[in-house]
Amino acid sequence: MHVVFTKGPGTSYDIAVHRETGPALAPRNGPGGHPYLPHDLVHLLVEAEAGIRLGVYGRLAAGDNGLFWPADPAERTRANRRRKTKRPRPNPEAKADMARSEELAGIAVPVWELRHGHTRELPAYVTAGEIPPVIDRIVSRLDEYGERWHGLPVGGSLTVAW
Repeated sequence: MHVVFTKGPGTSYDIAVHRETGPALAPRNGPGGHPYLPHDLVHLLVEAEAGIRLGVYGRLAAGDNGLFWPADPAERTRANRRRKTKRPRPNPEAKADMARSEELAGIAVPVWELRHGHTRELPAYVTAGEIPPVIDRIVSRLDEYGERWHGLPVGGSLTVAW
């Protein structure tokens, strides 16, 4: 699977997912908010480095539509009907993976910002002695993409393989 992040004006961006399993997905807007690290890019890198299988990107790669809609209008109608009629059973492992993704992203971004001089201190909820070892690998990946993203012109894209 490949995920394409396309820079918009300010901190906005679009995301397109190209995958082998499941229907083709329509691109969608990302939440924006950070000039160097798009929120959804952070989660992709966190989930890849931490081996999170049932986060957003693992489920997309397996064929789930997640926060996306099928590109084909007929498939979109079918997916919408399925969402209304089938209530998925809560998956405790998926819930735990999503929580882990959020937790690690919430640590990795402030650590990255501190190392790059974008902030002077870590937030109170991040205790330096309690930073999981995986954070160094995640921050290295953020290093790899942060400056590249920031340097892109509006309309420029980064493609990341899952």
